Amino acid sequence: MSYEVELKHIEKYFGSFKAADDASFGVEKGQLAGLLGPSGSGKTTLLRMLAGLEQPDKGDIWIAGRRVNKIPARERGIGFVFQNYALFRHMTVRDNLAFGLRVQKVDGHTIKVRTDELLELTGLTAVAKRYPQQLSGGQRQRVAFARALAPNPKVLLLDEPFAAIDAKVRKELRSWLREAIHNLGITSLFVTHDQDEAVEVADKIIIVNKGRIEQAGSPVEIYQSPQSPFVADFIGESVKVEDYTRFKGFGGENVSAGAHQGIIRPEFIELAKDEREISLPLGAEQGVVKATYFRGSNMAVDIEVRGQILRAARSLEKEPLQVGDKALAFIHRIYSLEAGQTRIIENRAKRQESVVI
Repeated sequence: MSYEVELKHIEKYFGSFKAADDASFGVEKGQLAGLLGPSGSGKTTLLRMLAGLEQPDKGDIWIAGRRVNKIPARERGIGFVFQNYALFRHMTVRDNLAFGLRVQKVDGHTIKVRTDELLELTGLTAVAKRYPQQLSGGQRQRVAFARALAPNPKVLLLDEPFAAIDAKVRKELRSWLREAIHNLGITSLFVTHDQDEAVEVADKIIIVNKGRIEQAGSPVEIYQSPQSPFVADFIGESVKVEDYTRFKGFGGENVSAGAHQGIIRPEFIELAKDEREISLPLGAEQGVVKATYFRGSNMAVDIEVRGQILRAARSLEKEPLQVGDKALAFIHRIYSLEAGQTRIIENRAKRQESVVI
């Protein structure tokens, strides 16, 4: 497969700290990829090495078929949007957009045409003469985005692009940014620690943990087919259990000896007030509701089953469960984390009753 951007076996140290550990991944032309991981996982370091702001100690960086390890940042064809915007406070919006073009000694007419295009693209024409301090957070982010695009870069890099914006504007800006990037067809990578952000915006998600690439794939692939215990635990509202064989349908004579760690997600659990409401009553566990949380589209329910607090979801159309209520929980499946691998184990009661879920 041909990639527009590719990192091969990248290693990077800061003193004795290893920020990148044999990291390899590729992004296709026109693709929007998200580097997702916890704080301190090495996401921004990888982005800065792509931009030429940091140098790898080992490995190769390729952009548009060219190895760029020794090529200065300004010659890599990269547009970079910093987390704090890094706008020039003493310049108007238009002058911020024009700055990079003037550095490149582009003629005045071309600069005027290009900045007009970008102002229209980002919906900033009406505020072109304002200064950054006169703009909202969402407007400042759009200025930073437009300024990075001004020199027509091959690749666009964004470091936590939505971090400094309030929740409502952030959601609107996510949709706008995804549409704008796809319309432009520019290969783009952004850093985030927000799962919802990565799933909503990215075509491809690259999971980073302790400087290593745990998995790369589409949002659906990452969510439905985690390839490591870290990914299974990190993605979604997961609950880790130390011994899943304690639950009905997952223990028995055929279970091997040893540790049986597992991950249970809310959508793996069917909740019911009584046997009439549940699909497979023989495989259901008795539990006690410990907490409930309104989530807009459903209720999140924490239920204690065999000494373990599990998180499940319950439709608003069903009779609500209250704290202290006894309820039934049928665990349809579990991610097994045995031997450093992940695999889905289905509840045996589903086979025994020949019911398709």
